Amino acid sequence: MKKYIVLIGLVFWMLVGRAQAPAGYYSSAEGLSGQALKEALHEIIDGHTTHSYGDLWNAFWSTDNKGNGVVWDMYSDIPGGTPPYTFSMGVDQCGSDGCNNTEGTCYNREHSWPQSWFNKQSTPRTDLHHIFPTDCQVNHDRGDHPYGEVRSGTTFQNGSKLGTCKTPGYTGTVFEPIDAYKGDFARAYFYMSVRYYGEDAGWKTTDMTDKSEIKPWAMAMLLRWNKLDPVSQKEIDRNNVIYNDYQDNRNPFIDHPEYADMIWDPSWSVDEVALPVAAEWMVVYDLSGRKLIQSNVSNEQDATMKLKNELKRGCYLLMLLDGNRVVVRRKLLVN
Repeated sequence: MKKYIVLIGLVFWMLVGRAQAPAGYYSSAEGLSGQALKEALHEIIDGHTTHSYGDLWNAFWSTDNKGNGVVWDMYSDIPGGTPPYTFSMGVDQCGSDGCNNTEGTCYNREHSWPQSWFNKQSTPRTDLHHIFPTDCQVNHDRGDHPYGEVRSGTTFQNGSKLGTCKTPGYTGTVFEPIDAYKGDFARAYFYMSVRYYGEDAGWKTTDMTDKSEIKPWAMAMLLRWNKLDPVSQKEIDRNNVIYNDYQDNRNPFIDHPEYADMIWDPSWSVDEVALPVAAEWMVVYDLSGRKLIQSNVSNEQDATMKLKNELKRGCYLLMLLDGNRVVVRRKLLVN
């Protein structure tokens, strides 16, 4: 079978903070892309351990504790700055009717994928991978509006917005989180689309979704957000806690953010692309960070042939060096 070497994008995921999944956790997904990868990931994370809706309050103590019992609220936090207000775990929690039309009063449970979209079915209703503690009033105002990019509207105290959408493909009302957390919500949506793939009977079609499928305008935006806001240590820690202590499943898009492009980005279907070589050394890693190839590079043809001969079908990470200087960082797809 002929192999193709495909280089895609400028993002070198290896330089981004990554969670550590158990050895072999994603082995059944290796070498796959597109629909086949989506289905394989679904089988890996399906059938997770569920908990009661009330258990979410206790889970937040370990999944979203910023330190000293301060709630990590992505609707009020300002990374690197001073938040306008903070909440204390347990002390400041409330129901949907506790915010009194005032921001900063209390926090509650925000389903980033709104409950109405899946008709409050019990399993997604308690799935921590998309549920976060957030300001009650901002949560209320966001309601079941899609995420998007706001042209004009209301700005909340940390810079989140609610208003008319400027994202191509949609002109209705949307909620826009700040840039520092856009990737968090994008990866939560990728998780939901894969986790409930084929299990979305009774789910609604909305302005952003068709049951568990994300509509094209929104997917294009979320793929951008996935790159704009790379995986943070916050997400890594949260993913590990949810896996180890609560649900026994992981968000694959925190462990492997490149999976989103591999499933939903049409450029993954392109044919052969020439390999740019302007360096002395070529180093190739698998997606777990294990070094597979370290070789002197004399010309483009030699490098391309080595990759074709030594790599199986799949996704890899390529780094080219001139002495100690990195001159090329790319994702590498071998078909």
